[in-house]
Formats: sequence, structure tokens, C-alpha cells
Amino acid sequence: MKTGTMNLPLHGGKAPYWLFTRMKNLSREIISLVVSEYGAAEMLKKLSDPLWFQAFGCVLGFDWHSSGVTTTVCGAVKESIKGLEKDLGFFVAGGKGRTSRKTPQEIENAADTMGMDFSNLVYSSKIVAKV
Repeated sequence: MKTGTMNLPLHGGKAPYWLFTRMKNLSREIISLVVSEYGAAEMLKKLSDPLWFQAFGCVLGFDWHSSGVTTTVCGAVKESIKGLEKDLGFFVAGGKGRTSRKTPQEIENAADTMGMDFSNLVYSSKIVAKV
């Protein structure tokens, strides 16, 4: 495992609409291909790897040294897989700001869609949000 640190400059604002739209479209295709070839568990493993995630953000067109890569890429992934969650085998809930308050409801909606009990995730989400 590689270890180390990265120093990223802090940028304000948000990604331009035209860029975010392209990021959503490209991330949908990449995620669909990875899940098709390797499965949902491998996709989640890749998304949780900080180096892979940073590279993914670059491939999607986000500036490699921007401090906003995490929230922007996560937002693009969340938007890109809307409606495909059941087929892909995973969902994305939450966000920043006001969107973060909808996380428990988004988890419950995903549980209904997937026909599973995610009450433990709702509880975990609420506890983690207090930290």
C-alpha cells in the first residue's frame, strides 16, 4: 500500500455547469463498465482508494490539484447513477450543506428500492453526522 500526503490549494466556488455535466456523463459510463466487468464490490473498493479516486477525478476532467475534487466527484457519481442503483448494486446518499440533511431519507428510499433493511445505515449516518 502506498502512503504519503498531498497538499492541495483551497479553491472556492463550484465546478462550472458544463464541466459537471460532462463529469456526470463520463462517470456513469465508467462506473457501468467497471461494475459490468468486476462487480459492485470492486467499484466501491476503487472509489474508497484515495489515489484511484484522485485519478478518477482527473479522468473526469476535474483539476488534479483542486481541494474540491472529493465533493465534486462524489456529487457527479451520485447524480450519474440515479435510476441505475438497483442494476449497479449500490447507491450514493448524502452530500454537503442542506443535501446532507436528506441522507437518512435517501438511505430509506434506497432500502425500499432494493428491498432491503438499511436501518443500521440510517442509524450509523445519524451518529457519524454528530461527530
